[in-house]
Amino acid sequence: MSNLSNKTLGIIHASHLTIAAVRPFIDRYIPDVSVMHLCDDTFQRDNIAAGVGVIPKRNYAKFTQYAHNLEEADIDLILLACSTFNFAAELARPMINTQIMQIDRPMMELAVQTGARIGMLATLATTVPSSERLLQIAAREAGKTIACDTVLCSEAFEEYSRGNVDKHNEILFEAIDKLSGRVDCIVMAQLSMSALAPHLKDTKVPVINSGDTGFQRILDILSKMD
Repeated sequence: MSNLSNKTLGIIHASHLTIAAVRPFIDRYIPDVSVMHLCDDTFQRDNIAAGVGVIPKRNYAKFTQYAHNLEEADIDLILLACSTFNFAAELARPMINTQIMQIDRPMMELAVQTGARIGMLATLATTVPSSERLLQIAAREAGKTIACDTVLCSEAFEEYSRGNVDKHNEILFEAIDKLSGRVDCIVMAQLSMSALAPHLKDTKVPVINSGDTGFQRILDILSKMD
């Protein structure tokens, strides 16, 4: 493995919850990389308040400003750790010289290569339209035609927000078992759901999470940099 101690990853978080969620993957994949966390909880507050399918324009503007701030700090790679307004990464790229990656993109790319019937498990309603859109983009770019079967488990997010991780996991285990009977693979739409990965060894179909796929991609990107 390359020595990446001279590399720095900047992560923009829409909620403090994802700061803890990325820690196991940082330790597993890029332990030598310096990581700078930039968190603004008003992103998630305002995304939720705006309603499903609506992203406040100011959130796109703020993300671009934060990305610019990280660029000025000589960050090697910028990561958007939020699924709900993943489009922010696409909007900001033309204005930022530093490479920007969105955490779910590698997961979606792997899913469309795995099967045509893709199950999507989400715990936050506002994430669903953005995640479905990103999945379809990955499919089009790969020349694939896919069908997406989305299951929303809002109660799981409520439990996770209260710190009840075991209950969160229990709800999702049941949903995964039911969804597995009608799809070729399952993607987990929130980064927080990646905590289930160690417990999903014997699933009926592959269950793909953004933590492992995202940080493997980050490792690959940073390893190829001069």
